[in-house]
Amino acid sequence: RQMCIRDRHKGVDISELFHDVACLKKEGIQLLIPRCYRSYGSPDPNCKKNLENGKKEGMDLDIYMFPCVKCGKPEKQVADTIKAAGGEHFRYFWIDVEVYQWPANKENNRKFITEVVKAVEKDGKKPGIYTSKVNWEAIVGSDWSGCSHLPLWYAHYDKDPSFKDFKPYGGWKKPFMKQYLGDTHLCKEGVDLNFYPQTNQNLSLIHIS
Repeated sequence: RQMCIRDRHKGVDISELFHDVACLKKEGIQLLIPRCYRSYGSPDPNCKKNLENGKKEGMDLDIYMFPCVKCGKPEKQVADTIKAAGGEHFRYFWIDVEVYQWPANKENNRKFITEVVKAVEKDGKKPGIYTSKVNWEAIVGSDWSGCSHLPLWYAHYDKDPSFKDFKPYGGWKKPFMKQYLGDTHLCKEGVDLNFYPQTNQNLSLIHIS
């Protein structure tokens, strides 16, 4: 199903090479966030090209990594993620924290995430956390607030582009943006839709699945 999103949704988050970034621009997209590291432990080879294409269209750029916990070496994973960007400028470095190949040991998970955050900050980048309440509590526990100083991009598929549903968790009192709808399409590719409020530069985000 193709959705008309002009003047409403203002960004995309992609996990594959996007073939028609000019189309995104025509749809009013302002922000592009390509995946730059994959969950099985390797840089995403499409990262740099996606950033280059977004830059050509005058878009704002962020990146995200899906870390590989079992692979260890969080500092190297961060370094490889940044290297995958090929020197292209980006704003936020989003860390994807969701239930997929995470160990059951919450204490170790907390340590791993903390090390990833520190490595991002050490490199002079701005880290943020992508997660949901259910995922966060399953991975690190409901009582841990070790990342509450970072911006939160949360997922809740209620089809409502607002923060009315948000309930504090992980030490976060308010979110930065929200993923609210999955499995739709934009420019003939699968997307998830995300809300970014007026106070945060009036952008919305779209996650490409």
